[in-house]
Amino acid sequence: MFGNAWVAVVFAVAFLVSGLGSAQAEGDPVAGEKVSKKCIACHSFEADGVAKLGPHLFAVIGRPVGGLDGYANYSDSYVALGKGGLLWSEETLVAYLKDPKAAIRDWSGDPKAKSKMTFKLPSDEDVANVIAYMATLK
Repeated sequence: MFGNAWVAVVFAVAFLVSGLGSAQAEGDPVAGEKVSKKCIACHSFEADGVAKLGPHLFAVIGRPVGGLDGYANYSDSYVALGKGGLLWSEETLVAYLKDPKAAIRDWSGDPKAKSKMTFKLPSDEDVANVIAYMATLK
């Protein structure tokens, strides 16, 4: 009835009320670099990093979801979200890192949307720290 804009507003309000926005802003990039070691089996963090099982994560903040040029292993759901204008931001990364499959399904509105990433970071502190680290990679 209200469309995707209404869903986005509800998501943003819920995000701010949950306190995750402030937790993420207080992350420690040095600690985040250590936590990111959990990710290097599938991702690289270097400017000239190669895509592995997943895309490289250098300068990911501000990049369209599913939109790294030259990386062809995205699920269709990621590509559609990026083409629809969804960008990786500190806010979207909070939801995604906590539960990638749930985030993709929530954002797309499709309960069958696919995510190849199965790894989750359940700790709010780890999520905040990894995001703080990724924010330094520009």
